[in-house]
This record gives sequence, structure tokens and C-alpha cells, in this order.
Amino acid sequence: MRILVLSDTHIPVTAQDMPQKIYDEIKSVDMIFHAGDFIEMKLLDKLRGLKELKAVAGNMDSKEIRMELNPKEVIAIGKFKIGLIHGYGASSELLATVRREFDKVDAIVFGHSHSATNIRKDGVLYFNPGSPTDKIFASSNSYGILEVTDKKIEGEIIGL
Repeated sequence: MRILVLSDTHIPVTAQDMPQKIYDEIKSVDMIFHAGDFIEMKLLDKLRGLKELKAVAGNMDSKEIRMELNPKEVIAIGKFKIGLIHGYGASSELLATVRREFDKVDAIVFGHSHSATNIRKDGVLYFNPGSPTDKIFASSNSYGILEVTDKKIEGEIIGL
């Protein structure tokens, strides 16, 4: 399974829409994950119309989004469990913060820092796609792809 991973899109605050490259990429994936900070419902509704979407609310999301989406989810894909959360607090503590939120997961997809992360620690994949529209804390905008097979989960960060 191929999953497009987004976070911190902040539409329409940092951009009116996402880069076209992301919409082109959506055509080649099976599912979309969004780790929060949509800001407004427009992008959430648009993504739901394109592919199956798994999403959580972020700290900057509107009340309407926060009422509709949970702050965290656990998604089962094959034999793997993937935690999905926006994240909160200081960037320097973000891995530990998101880890405390989940028991027995194989991967944690998160956002909040706008800075891409793709590391494996203590058997858990920590994957933050960065932001496709706001590189305030990163050298470039980015999104991610997760590949889930029968044997493994791997992530790739794609710069924009």
C-alpha cells in the first residue's frame, strides 16, 4: 500500500492551495494521511473527495475541524499499527511526546514542527512529512510517502 502523508498545510493562511505536485502524486497512492493543521474545512473536504483519507486535528485547526476529527488515531494496515497524531509542545521533545501517546505501534506519523523526520528508533518508525506550504522551521517544503508491504513500513520525504 502506498500512502501520501501530509501535515501542516495551513490552507489558506500560508498558501491558497497545495502545490500541484501533491495533487499529481495523489493519483498514484492508495490512501492519504493528514496529521493536522488543515486550518479550514475546505482542504479536508477536498482531500476526502480524492482518496480514502485518515486525518487528525491539529492545534491550529478550526473548531469545526476539531469537532469532526479526533486528536489521534491508530490505523491498522495489514499486520502493522500506525499511530497518527499532530503533536504538541517543543520540537526538541516531539519524538518523546508523540511516543507517549501510543502503545504497541509500528510507526507514528506526526506533524506540528513543520520539519521532516524519517527515523527508526527502538523498532518504531517516526515519520513527519514536514509542511508542503510553510517552511518556517525547515530548509524546504515537503510531503511524504509511506510504503506498507507484508514485511515492512518505509517512509520517504519528498522535497518541493
